[in-house]
Amino acid sequence: MTPSPALAPILTPLPVLIPLLTAAGTLIAGRKPRLQQTISVAALSAVVAIDGLLLWLADHYGMSALQIGSWRTPIGITLVVDRLSAAMLLVSAIVLLAVLMYAVGQGISDGAERQPTSIFQPTYLVLSAGVSIAFLAGDLFNMFVGFEVLLTASFVLLTLGASADRVRAGVSYTMVSMLSSLVFLTGIALAYAATGTLNLAHMATRLGDVPSGVRSAVYAVLLVAFGIKAAVFPLSNWLPDSYPTAPAPVTAVFAGLLTKVGVYAIIRMHTLLFPTAGFDRVLLIGGLLTMLIGILGAVAQSDIKRLLSFTLVSHIGYLMFGVGLNTVAGLTGTVYYVAHHILVQTTLFLVVGLIERQAGSASLERLGGLLAASPLLALLFGIPALNLSGIPPFSGFIGKTVLLEAGAADGSVLAWVLVAGSVLTSLLTLYAMARVWSKAFWRPRTQAPEGEFADAAPSALIDESTDVLFADRRDPGRIPRLMLLPTAALIAVGIGLTVFAGPILDIAGRAATDLGHRADYLNTVLGPADSWRSGGDR
Repeated sequence: MTPSPALAPILTPLPVLIPLLTAAGTLIAGRKPRLQQTISVAALSAVVAIDGLLLWLADHYGMSALQIGSWRTPIGITLVVDRLSAAMLLVSAIVLLAVLMYAVGQGISDGAERQPTSIFQPTYLVLSAGVSIAFLAGDLFNMFVGFEVLLTASFVLLTLGASADRVRAGVSYTMVSMLSSLVFLTGIALAYAATGTLNLAHMATRLGDVPSGVRSAVYAVLLVAFGIKAAVFPLSNWLPDSYPTAPAPVTAVFAGLLTKVGVYAIIRMHTLLFPTAGFDRVLLIGGLLTMLIGILGAVAQSDIKRLLSFTLVSHIGYLMFGVGLNTVAGLTGTVYYVAHHILVQTTLFLVVGLIERQAGSASLERLGGLLAASPLLALLFGIPALNLSGIPPFSGFIGKTVLLEAGAADGSVLAWVLVAGSVLTSLLTLYAMARVWSKAFWRPRTQAPEGEFADAAPSALIDESTDVLFADRRDPGRIPRLMLLPTAALIAVGIGLTVFAGPILDIAGRAATDLGHRADYLNTVLGPADSWRSGGDR
């Protein structure tokens, strides 16, 4: 039986409501970890199914909009589902579910003394709701609400365990996020003063009557706010110091999702509100600098977590490359690459959690011999590492190829510079991954500069920055099944992006076409074109 398009308005609020309601349930069940885990996994599994159905409906029947409380647009809360938002919802839900199962397997929710785990499940579900709010919001204020829900939940998750390093990183992260939020609020105030509305569709119709200087100023303020959240250079310095100290599952979900929420906001603003604001060159230059400076930072690191944090920053540059081109081909590459990057970065951080568990450290100065000690762990690292590096035939290669072809088709000098920078970044990423492989997996551990820690007493392996009391582990040689299976599942989904690259790129292309033609969005949210046409459209 084919799903009806009438289902879309019914399903639209559920990715927000289900995590929020179940967060309350898990908080009540705080003294029953097994019940907490069951509720959380069931809730996020349901969200994955709902998001998949929303993507199918959006792709087959077009976008849909829901007015909460039946208020007329632009009054009230508008939730909008199009191909882009539905795709982001689905990928994020898959990642959130996989990381949750990994966390259960790791024991982060088993009531251990070093982890206040009774609050992990509800906070994690609130984080999931915040992600969904940001992707579904059809107005600037509720997008801001989504970001603030993320900030509140992420600060709690970032400081789990309350070690000095985690609290320090959490304070730094919160201060940067609060600064970003203040800038965002300033942008909201300026946008409302200029247009008299915060509804994105309504604002898009009115910005055509706003003087170009004012329009550019509003976009510049919003771009700074979202640039901080997306970790676009030079607004990215906070990220490498904030993520590596968190528990492995938290680091993984932060790396995979939180910066992509900022990228999503930039895509939405650039294509819907400010398609003619003249910031394409700014985004291209920012993308180039983000690529190169990020990857140069990565190759200088001796800690795998920090190295991956810098590669995370670097590959945000590829996403800015596609947005800055402002063409259907460029946006197609960005939509595909953002799905690839969410999956691969999350997987790599989960694998680093396994490395810490098995070897007692994520420092390249201490690691060695992992290939012989755990060939399965080597495989789990090698596949996403090659994928991130853009080695054919993986999805990283496909996404980069689409972006490079879009840059070549643009033909401008700056686009060709971005093409060259993209290739160089890909080569340096491969070098950074090969360096990790050579030091951590290939060489004997006794040849590592601090390899003597391998033979030290178990208490010497206790590290404040990791999540496992290695001295208390009963089975240091075995990877828990619930940690292994979610990691392998994410690798399989990443490979699926390669195997089904044709259909997925078709969806990405249709999403990019939607972004390039604002009329569909405006018609869906505001109604017949005659009611808003006076505001102009491109």
